[in-house]
Amino acid sequence: MLRTLLLYRMDTMNLDSLPPLSDKRLAVHVTPTAERALRSGHPWVFDQAIRKQSHEGQPGDLAVIFDSKRRFLAIGLYDPHSPMRVKVLQHRQQATINADWFTDKLRAAAQIRQPLEAEGTNGYRLVHGENDGLPGLIVDRYAGTLVMKLYTAAWLPHLRDVIGGLEAVQPFERLVLRLSRNINAGYGLHDGQVLIGDALDEPVIFQENGLYFAADVLAGHKTGFFFDQRDNRAQVRKLASGRRVLDVFAYSGGFSVYAAAGGARSVTSLDISAPALEAAAANLALNAADPHVAAAQHHLLAEDAFDGLERLRSAGQTFDMVIVDPPSFAKSAAEVERALASYARLTRLALGVLEPMGVLMMASCSSRVPAEDFFSMVLNTSSEVGRPLIEFRRTAHALDHPITFTEGAYLKALFASTI
Repeated sequence: MLRTLLLYRMDTMNLDSLPPLSDKRLAVHVTPTAERALRSGHPWVFDQAIRKQSHEGQPGDLAVIFDSKRRFLAIGLYDPHSPMRVKVLQHRQQATINADWFTDKLRAAAQIRQPLEAEGTNGYRLVHGENDGLPGLIVDRYAGTLVMKLYTAAWLPHLRDVIGGLEAVQPFERLVLRLSRNINAGYGLHDGQVLIGDALDEPVIFQENGLYFAADVLAGHKTGFFFDQRDNRAQVRKLASGRRVLDVFAYSGGFSVYAAAGGARSVTSLDISAPALEAAAANLALNAADPHVAAAQHHLLAEDAFDGLERLRSAGQTFDMVIVDPPSFAKSAAEVERALASYARLTRLALGVLEPMGVLMMASCSSRVPAEDFFSMVLNTSSEVGRPLIEFRRTAHALDHPITFTEGAYLKALFASTI
């Protein structure tokens, strides 16, 4: 029955137009440095690390990587258009990469997330790319809707197998495709396309820790919501009772909703995007049955974060908790110094509107900025401006965002109080 249904649903999105998978595997030989990285489990082979290969490949061809003694090192997906030329699927032990292999990988990823269901959560990251052994592939769950985001065209020839695995492991009502900007997919595919299931004309509703949220999975940032901050939002909920809370870079109000649910007296959502703030107001309204949410005053400020914080300080407005969750400030190593300067400026501005005995949460999602450098910068800046902080919690990645290699780590947050 499942196979019949799967074939029917796949026919509705015409996967027959996808590029076929080549029967001929690439043989790739790499530099000694790349050999060492692969033996340690690194998921990428860069173009400059390839000493020779058997023939030119197409996106999605399987590349078998050998060491200097022609021994098997790894197998992965080849992408001739990316500097990360091979995305590694399997290290050290040879494997047949087929539908069963993908289903096993997806099942292992789903099992890691199983505890979330008991927490009143049906919105989370189901597949975290390289860190779940599926580099360049993200799958987020929004209740009965799955959103699959591709960061490389190398996945296109394998979509049928991946979708079949998802059907078997995490049954869904709808499957949405999101594409990274660097992918010109063709084959009748486009970003925000509903591959399987009914069309969408409104946001998808899901639950996180018993709270309700709506996400624009067709056109929202990433796949529509930032699941990685779930644990930090839960911490804010525990700390918010009786406080006046400022949520900077609020986006669709994730932290704002949790603060209100935690008993905050008032919540101010600050973001440069007016549509994002409309979504924040809608998310607060979704939780109006919660007496704490209903009682909290909610204010919207559509301003640049830096300008808005400065204006609030000049106006003498203060808060008992300030949450600062900015976008990534460093896309490359060359931008790290400037990113740290921006974080320092945000720290100064946040402290300028934070009451004594208030709580500051500062977060960074810049993978290029080391966690220790970020934490030191926040604490040192607070001392420099005469508002020393007493830290009481440092956090990193949540259960559904596992980290299996150094470059995969990006999220860090500091919870601290002022004297």
